[in-house]
Amino acid sequence: MGEVGYLLGDIGGDLAGYADDLDADPARLAVVEERRAVLAHLVRKYGSQEGGLAQVLEWAEGAALRLTELDGDDDRITALEAERQSLHERVAELAAQLTAARHAAAEVFAAAVTAELTELAMPHARVSFGITEAEEFGPHGIDEVEVLLAPHPGTPPRPIAKGASGGELSRVMLAVEVVFAGADPVPTYLFDEVDAGVGGKAAVEVGRRLARLARNSQVIVVTHLPQVAAFADRHLVVEKTVDGTVTRSGVTTLSDTERVRELSRMLAGLEDSELGRAHAEELLAAARTGVVPPNG
Repeated sequence: MGEVGYLLGDIGGDLAGYADDLDADPARLAVVEERRAVLAHLVRKYGSQEGGLAQVLEWAEGAALRLTELDGDDDRITALEAERQSLHERVAELAAQLTAARHAAAEVFAAAVTAELTELAMPHARVSFGITEAEEFGPHGIDEVEVLLAPHPGTPPRPIAKGASGGELSRVMLAVEVVFAGADPVPTYLFDEVDAGVGGKAAVEVGRRLARLARNSQVIVVTHLPQVAAFADRHLVVEKTVDGTVTRSGVTTLSDTERVRELSRMLAGLEDSELGRAHAEELLAAARTGVVPPNG
């Protein structure tokens, strides 16, 4: 124990001497503590616990480069403005070419749709296009395009959404799609009574054009005309049933025999009329061969 005491005494003496030699400076200590706090703040804001000061220094290098770029912004702004003006002039030039092409195509397209409408029991209808300049350029130029319809002689062309009845709108749509057929086929068309207000040969023409569309797309048609239904590849009948309390609707796919019977009913109002069935069979045969019967 005595030896341990001597050793502890020697250590204590050495520590006292070391403490006397230290240059204690409270002000320096405060500066160091403040810097440690600043560094800790920088790590929290610009680095991470894992990256530490190395990540802060990396951010500082990037910020210095960005600052150098900003010092030359006046020259860069001038260059960008010149580039913007050049691009604007190029876009205006291309838009003018697109507008000219639209006007030329509109005349051809309007004439083709008008010709189709003549065959769809709208002999006096005229389709045209209103092409006006928009306020700014868009992805398709600077034109605003409207389809206009004058359904009768003497009536001014009006936007088709405002100036066409439901049946007229359906027939214009059919005419447009027939003209477009093959160029940009749509997967599925749905026509609700596109044959409204037509009959006889005009109804056959409607059916023929629907069949033409069906070569490249699925076409679903709601119709009450046998001349149109005869052109379908598949004939479905929607029927309502009432059990006294609940009304239900069901859809039935007709066989060839059932189809003749249904077309006979649509033609003559009689399902088992021999004349009606004969006319139905003739109509189906005409639709398959494309030869319209004389009384179609």
